[in-house]
Amino acid sequence: MADKKGKGLLMIWVDVPKDKEDELNHWYNEEHLAQILSMPGVLNAARYEAVMSGPKHLACYELENPDVFQSDEYRQMQKNPTDLTKQLSLQTIATTFIRGIYEVIHPSEVSPDIAASDMAPALQIGRMGVPSEVDDEFNDWYNTIYVPNYEKVPGVIRGRRYRVVSGEPKYMTVYEFEHEKVSESAEWAAQRDIDPLTHRIRPQMQHATGSPGIWKKTFQL
Repeated sequence: MADKKGKGLLMIWVDVPKDKEDELNHWYNEEHLAQILSMPGVLNAARYEAVMSGPKHLACYELENPDVFQSDEYRQMQKNPTDLTKQLSLQTIATTFIRGIYEVIHPSEVSPDIAASDMAPALQIGRMGVPSEVDDEFNDWYNTIYVPNYEKVPGVIRGRRYRVVSGEPKYMTVYEFEHEKVSESAEWAAQRDIDPLTHRIRPQMQHATGSPGIWKKTFQL
């Protein structure tokens, strides 16, 4: 069975004017998602819509590694856009456009369970940086305490952490949920401050606008 997850992610968030919503959805669902999925090293993909925070639209692509979009095939696709792509330039119509390529840093290996898992029904995503002087301590805390504690909560499939390769800020955390209300539970709240170290480390996090947010899956091929 082919892997569905690897060591990289491409994430694209957009807001568009209301009168462009149908056009955006048609382009993504009828053409663009399949076109990107045809690129070597793109393992899986789905579209999501925000249920908390934003931007509204998120396209999430699971990558074999973060270098996938350096391929000749991808460069040729960019040089030869389809008619629909020519008509719909996200950079032109989007009121918000965020694109990031990320490399996984936690867990350090892609286990068989992770590689075989499909796109989650919902995602909670945090995008943040920290002052350089607390970087090592921040990563150790996040990898060994914060994510593992939240992974105990019913409805949490897993948590993965990434370092940005292209884009900003430096770090991104993706929690895969069975449904979009997982982090509203008492069990989630109980884990938030369960470790004393959290009270010192978490205030160092500098979140991007719209972070953290929750997105629900709306389309997958």
